Amino acid sequence: MLALRNPLARRNTSSLVPFTRDLDRFVSEMERVFDEMTLPVMGWNFDALVPAADIVETDEAVTVRMDLPGHDPKGIQVDVENDVLTVRSERRSETTEKDGRMHRRERSYGLYARSFVLPAVVDASKAEARYENGVLTVTLPKHAEARPKRIAVKVRS
Repeated sequence: MLALRNPLARRNTSSLVPFTRDLDRFVSEMERVFDEMTLPVMGWNFDALVPAADIVETDEAVTVRMDLPGHDPKGIQVDVENDVLTVRSERRSETTEKDGRMHRRERSYGLYARSFVLPAVVDASKAEARYENGVLTVTLPKHAEARPKRIAVKVRS
């Protein structure tokens, strides 16, 4: 019997689900292999190139904390422009003894920079930054209009 195929008819895609799962598993495995093998082989430590950061938002402010151990606080530059917070810093290499030989160098040195897009409710003109124990904390208060307001409920008897 001759059967006509309608190209616009809905196709049964349930047979593709195992293939999709296998493809997702393959992509994840390849990402893991490249993360574990490529960067160390090339002498790169991605975690060292990008300082770790935590961003916390409360009703009053947005706070950004970045790990910058070994950085000179005078050399840390914090800028806010067009709702983007940018932190730049440099960790300089320590000098070694003239007679000594370097056997291994795993700590990274050089220029560091990270940028974060801020919510529009932040008042950048009142931002504060402090550096303590290798951690930079940038506090960006919110505009008063953006803060939640609690309305008292009046009870009538």
